[in-house]
Amino acid sequence: MPAPVGLDEATVEAFRRGDEAAVRAVFGQYSGLVMAVAMRVLGDRSGAEEAVQQTFLQAWRNAGSFESGRELAPWLATVARRAAIDIQRREGRRDTSPLDDADPTDAALIVMPPSEERAWEAGQVRLAIDSLAADEREIVRLQHLHGFTQQQIADHLSIAVGTVKSRSFRAHKALAAALAHLREVPS
Repeated sequence: MPAPVGLDEATVEAFRRGDEAAVRAVFGQYSGLVMAVAMRVLGDRSGAEEAVQQTFLQAWRNAGSFESGRELAPWLATVARRAAIDIQRREGRRDTSPLDDADPTDAALIVMPPSEERAWEAGQVRLAIDSLAADEREIVRLQHLHGFTQQQIADHLSIAVGTVKSRSFRAHKALAAALAHLREVPS
């Protein structure tokens, strides 16, 4: 997997200020790296996907403390490694037993549905993704559900990396616009 090329200084500075487009650019550029770090620590795709989410959430929250002039890749890799280790420790503390031994009437197996608000938000995300053009929807699916890098997507779809980047940019721009109402804080 080729190392990601750094983003320009203006994008990094915009990221530090919390600019949405810059945050998306950082995610698009470094999500493959973060996934690779998480997979190396956890060896489990599901856990690694959670670590990727945690990493970018922490990066977004702490973007203002990122030092100007530093490279994002090592910083994000460190955040990803720590997030993955936290997940590994949390999962390691859970007692497990074979599923066949579980009593199907055990209350611990009954899962309450998500809150109405969370279910609505998830539905909004699904609708926004479904509204994308098929080629853009496929890029988003491969990036976010399968953790593919842009190069892996290009290889998988037999298209140029530049095409992956432009489709990804358009898709994320459309998603940001369609989902902007989810980021609004009620007054």
